[in-house]
Amino acid sequence: MTTPAATPESEEFAAMGGLEPIERIKRRWPVLLGAALSVLMVVGLARELLEAGLAGLSRTVPDSPLFYLAFAVAYLASPVGDFVIFRRLWQLPVAGLGALLRKRIANDVVIGYSGDVYFYVWARQRMKMVTSPFGAVKDVTILSGIAANSLTLLMIALVLPIASDLLSRSDLRMVALSAAIIFALSAPFVIFSKRVFSLGRRQLWQVFGIHAVRFVLDSAALALAWHFAMPDVSLGMWSFLVAGRLLVFRMPLIPNKELVFATFAILFIGQSEALGDLVAFTSALNLLCHLVLIALFGLFSLIKTRF
Repeated sequence: MTTPAATPESEEFAAMGGLEPIERIKRRWPVLLGAALSVLMVVGLARELLEAGLAGLSRTVPDSPLFYLAFAVAYLASPVGDFVIFRRLWQLPVAGLGALLRKRIANDVVIGYSGDVYFYVWARQRMKMVTSPFGAVKDVTILSGIAANSLTLLMIALVLPIASDLLSRSDLRMVALSAAIIFALSAPFVIFSKRVFSLGRRQLWQVFGIHAVRFVLDSAALALAWHFAMPDVSLGMWSFLVAGRLLVFRMPLIPNKELVFATFAILFIGQSEALGDLVAFTSALNLLCHLVLIALFGLFSLIKTRF
């Protein structure tokens, strides 16, 4: 019995069959990575809340409803700002706001920029929405850092004369060194912008402007929230705390920047126990919002899958 000769069609079919598992892996890796990041977010949130966050919730709770309104504005400023940006770039649907909320949570509780990876994976799974998401996500992430660094340097310049009496010479040197590092981190991206960025110049300026507005809104809303909770604290003190928060948030590889900032505030402004309680409560409330949103997203996905 003779074996039929291989035809070009059969060889092509065999080659495609051999490549099929690899293609499946390529299609599945965004789903697997997204699931892994979701699990890490839940684990990180549970750990932070159990270790430190719940202690803040057990202390004095602000009575003013304006505190919670201002806090909500500060909490939503980042994902809403990103939504406006990607709505302009991609015509991002409203469903994308949920992915941007997850992006914010992952950046806070997993590791810096893990949320940006998550959002890139989310966008890659929706290739009908955007052809090449990597360049836009990269540019938006870099511009977010540059806008935050610029605002941080501006706040340091404005607040340092007010807060100089509260800081020792070693503290002032640390602030100056931090400012120099922040400037050095942003300068190369500006100098080599033509090689770094994929978007057009007009789009880059629009993205930078939206980032700047949302950072200002975030900081101003948080300062107002603290003011509504403790109206007897001076405006200079709140300005110093906002500048300190911006400085802490620009430090890389810090999983939970809110709790680090709470430690910073207590160390430098620790003469008031009420202030420490307020910062701890704000940190815990931020983590609790993360946890509630993750639970809601999980419940929605379960209902969508079952029905």
